[in-house]
Amino acid sequence: MVEASVRIEERLTPEDQRLTFDRLLAFNVAVAGPLGHRELFVSLRQDEELCGACIGRTYWEWLFVDMLWVGDGFRKRGFGKALLGKAEDEARARGCRNVYLDTFSFQAPEFYRRLGYVQFGRLADFPKGHSRHFLTKEL
Repeated sequence: MVEASVRIEERLTPEDQRLTFDRLLAFNVAVAGPLGHRELFVSLRQDEELCGACIGRTYWEWLFVDMLWVGDGFRKRGFGKALLGKAEDEARARGCRNVYLDTFSFQAPEFYRRLGYVQFGRLADFPKGHSRHFLTKEL
């Protein structure tokens, strides 16, 4: 039997992080096929200043929206919908069929529902007194 130890480490070296990523990716590709992974950035700018952004990635014919942010002075003016719509359009152009994301109860679950997203999961008390919502939409 091979001896090994399981331990908590404050941080992994960049090499160990890369090795972990590369080996998991190799396994995933062997089972599910090439990811076709591409980052996706949609920005809202005023005079080159960033006022909002949608950050995500496309892979395996899905768009994952990691972050959607609209600055204070630009909220409630349709910019969030425009940012997300541009990201969805680009995802379609890349061959994506679906999109998924998560948001907190104090952020924007109703905003996404109004745009056709359907909740598929919820974690209560994350953080305490709030909830985390997982939503999806067919493109």
